[in-house]
Amino acid sequence: MRFEARESLGAALVYASVILVAGSLGWLLWDVLGQGLPRLSWAYLSQAPEDAGRAGGIAPMLVSTLLILGVCMAVSLPLGLGAALWLSEVCRAGHPLARALRRLLDVLAATPSIVIGLFGNALFSKALGLGFSILAGGLTLACMVLPILIRTTEEAFSAVPPELRSAARALALSQMRTLVQLLLPVALPGLMAGFLLGLGRALAETAALIFTSGYVDRMPESLLDSGRALSVHIYDLAMHVGGGEGAAYAAASTLILLILLINALFLALAGLWRRRALRLVA
Repeated sequence: MRFEARESLGAALVYASVILVAGSLGWLLWDVLGQGLPRLSWAYLSQAPEDAGRAGGIAPMLVSTLLILGVCMAVSLPLGLGAALWLSEVCRAGHPLARALRRLLDVLAATPSIVIGLFGNALFSKALGLGFSILAGGLTLACMVLPILIRTTEEAFSAVPPELRSAARALALSQMRTLVQLLLPVALPGLMAGFLLGLGRALAETAALIFTSGYVDRMPESLLDSGRALSVHIYDLAMHVGGGEGAAYAAASTLILLILLINALFLALAGLWRRRALRLVA
């Protein structure tokens, strides 16, 4: 009876935690989307801001956000995938260099974003002469996303059953073919989880971008132009613009919908690619 009571208490705590998390997320979405969605329109998404953002649209911020995100993912994806493959497939288990790298990645993942922003400002904006630019902001976010991407991708590759690797060696498959047609399809769910976690953090980041990509709310013409990301625009409207709360809710709703749209798109593409790769293996 005592064991059953502990089991019931544990189950109740688990369900209470799930309800608390789901309820908090539902309340947040209800509050933001409920006040922001009625303000969304094509004109809002395609026009430049007016009156310090109280009127007009968010077209320059939307373009700047997508450009910063593109730079971030173009840099972090190949580096993260390569480092994860080295840690899980090349470096032997327990190697001192691998242990040190994992600890450094864990420390970097826990570093506050304001510190990453100051580092990006010192390195990319000043030392490399990029100034306040979309390129500097994207490279700074790549430094922030890399630890999450590497660790989750490494865990995904490490979870692949060793029997698959043994079977690939028995069939004399090359390392590249084993990676593309065998390991990647099996590890794809974990890889996508790391990618989407990094993507969400990059899209929602504010502190790092204030010091690197800047505040300018005009349409960028190149990666070397300054650009205001959506998250920075929301912060500015909520904190520095009187009467900008409605516009901040609209911009926040756009950011949430953008995250959901990108997540759905990449999950659909990943599922399609995984099914195709598994058919090729079969």
